[in-house]
Amino acid sequence: MTGPTAADKATGPVTVAVAPPKRRRRRNGAPYLFSAPAMLLYTVFTVIPLGYALYSSFYARRRTGGGPLGAPSTVFVRFDNYVSVLHDSRLIAGLRHLALYGVIAVPLTLGLALLFALLLDTPGVKLRRFARTAIFIPYAVPGVVAALMWGFMYLAGTSPFSHVTRSLGWGDIPFLGPSGIYGSLANISVWGGTGFNMLVIYTALRGIPHELIEAARLDGANETQIALRIKVPLVGPALILTAVFALLGSLQLYGEPIMLKPLTNSISSTWAPLMSIYQDAFALDDLHDAAAASIVLALGTALVSVGVLVLVRVATRWRAR
Repeated sequence: MTGPTAADKATGPVTVAVAPPKRRRRRNGAPYLFSAPAMLLYTVFTVIPLGYALYSSFYARRRTGGGPLGAPSTVFVRFDNYVSVLHDSRLIAGLRHLALYGVIAVPLTLGLALLFALLLDTPGVKLRRFARTAIFIPYAVPGVVAALMWGFMYLAGTSPFSHVTRSLGWGDIPFLGPSGIYGSLANISVWGGTGFNMLVIYTALRGIPHELIEAARLDGANETQIALRIKVPLVGPALILTAVFALLGSLQLYGEPIMLKPLTNSISSTWAPLMSIYQDAFALDDLHDAAAASIVLALGTALVSVGVLVLVRVATRWRAR
């Protein structure tokens, strides 16, 4: 055998790195364990009722055997309930009421929420925590309580506003009249929903880099220009989120009109779509038509939400060009 060569002595011993054996990645079941109660509740109280409503919407109660004394039975009617719902004048009138209500409530809620958030984010504002809490407190009031409270403030005999106008010789304010009922209902929604939307927007404002605001101030921009040209565009996602929330709240209007109904003749038992569904299900005992109307309203709500998101995305891409 020959000894090591000069080349081997120059380079030294060669070491070969051996990769450690791959360990099988163990799955951690903790996330599934913690989310299991929420998923269980969601399944029991949302998925199963929705599936049952969809199933029930294809059936109807009919009397078989001939004559009015025939035995009632449940029969499969395919899409007859949906055709009846789409031609229901009560539902169409309810959607028209929601449209007028939403035109007032949604812009006011978002506008006031954005205004309050921008004011609270302005440097040098005093009593910021107190103001933030005071604006948010109405959201913590249950909707039924808020509707009753405002209802008595709308009544001519108990309204402090009408008392002032009467003392000035202007008469009572028609809060609960046919012309004022939309603004009265929208006022309850705006009063209760502005605080929550304000917190969402204010949280987004606090996430804007401070260096960006300081650079704008050094360039000579005042607080109004900073708010309109920097803050508002950067909180666009929060504004979109609050807009979707406001639209969903408008389409699901029920508590406010049902609580004001005993106080005025301007609100019928089918004034809003959800009131019409409740009337069919529990007053007329027509669960199948009510189920079909619920599915139609749910699909309409989903389409409106998706439509808003698509329009926002298209507008964003168009502005980016």
